[in-house]
Amino acid sequence: MLVNEYSPAGKCTVQITAKGNLTVNTVQLSSSESKAIEPILFQVAIKDKETGTQMLVSKEKLKQIEIQRVLEKCQKGDRIIILTLDDDYALPHNEILVF
Repeated sequence: MLVNEYSPAGKCTVQITAKGNLTVNTVQLSSSESKAIEPILFQVAIKDKETGTQMLVSKEKLKQIEIQRVLEKCQKGDRIIILTLDDDYALPHNEILVF
């Protein structure tokens, strides 16, 4: 989970050298753990640190993407934007700061 805490104050960050898959899931939250339940479809964009320009990275609907494919298009300070494709889901932590 990229968010440091699941609350309005939560922050999402990822190192530019990160490896693995980026997914979006429904979650089951409790005071002791956060558990991914069901993957949902999403798309990915990047928000440029310098200009604020947002560029769609994935035109296809995804259940996962290798984070390296996204990060190779990023610079430190950019933000990865997760776009949900179904308004049944809320994604309050949809911006991920690249550092």
